[in-house]
Amino acid sequence: MPGPTETRVTKISKLKDMKISGESCLVMIAGPFLGKKYPLIDEDEFTVGRDEKNFIVCDMDNVSRRHAQVVHRGGKFFVRDLGSTNGTYLNDEEIREEQPLRSGDLVKIGSAIFKFLSGGNIEQQYYEEIYTLTICDGLTTIFNKRYFLEFIEREMGRCHRYNRALSLMMVDIDHFKSINDTNGHLAGDYVLRELAAVIKPRVRKEECFARYGGEEFAYVMPESGGENTRKLAEKIRRLVEDHRFTFEGKDIKVTLSIGVADLVGDMTEPLQFIKLADANLYKAKKAGRNRVVG
Repeated sequence: MPGPTETRVTKISKLKDMKISGESCLVMIAGPFLGKKYPLIDEDEFTVGRDEKNFIVCDMDNVSRRHAQVVHRGGKFFVRDLGSTNGTYLNDEEIREEQPLRSGDLVKIGSAIFKFLSGGNIEQQYYEEIYTLTICDGLTTIFNKRYFLEFIEREMGRCHRYNRALSLMMVDIDHFKSINDTNGHLAGDYVLRELAAVIKPRVRKEECFARYGGEEFAYVMPESGGENTRKLAEKIRRLVEDHRFTFEGKDIKVTLSIGVADLVGDMTEPLQFIKLADANLYKAKKAGRNRVVG
């Protein structure tokens, strides 16, 4: 039976002189309702949580019944945590006290991530965000599997046509399940985001670095092959091994296993190419992890 402490959304009286410049909304960019827009209108307090009475319902096991609240005051929006078990994060920083929201800010609640949009032409902003979601992974903000598959198919055709080199890395985080089990899923999400942030600046504009699924990533390198690719893979492996991953004051050891493959003449389908790199990734895992094979 519902108890007296169960979250309820309370509509408070409007202030006559309170005006919003343009429209505002939250867009779910990671979570169960990817791309859903929640307009912040008609009320001045918007709660987010697992209970069905919240303005935004996130029925996820790492979201509290009454998790966070967005408040409209003085023409601005603010976000605050409501004593949740796992905390509320604004742009990857845990909220300790009420914080103002600016257009483009990311709010993380459990495993759900919302993007705050505000100001003029919000519909255009929203549809731009939806397009981004079709090609990018919401958690890591790098390309997603769909874009990767389209990219590699296009590049395979081009490289066959002009007899040019093409290499592929399949990258996997070692013992990722243990990271989640030991430190919690929020720490696991942090590792995925931080790993992408460490590698992304090394990716050239003609290359594709994408989240393939779970803790596995793919890196496609046109005009590259042989020893150059192996050197880059080893550089990335060392870079991640030496990087300090710290979540809520606790260091997390992160290493990678990498499988590398080069495009050969009889490969006509992306799946053939991916399978070869994946087979080398499996060999790296079997050989003890934290190494490059291929």
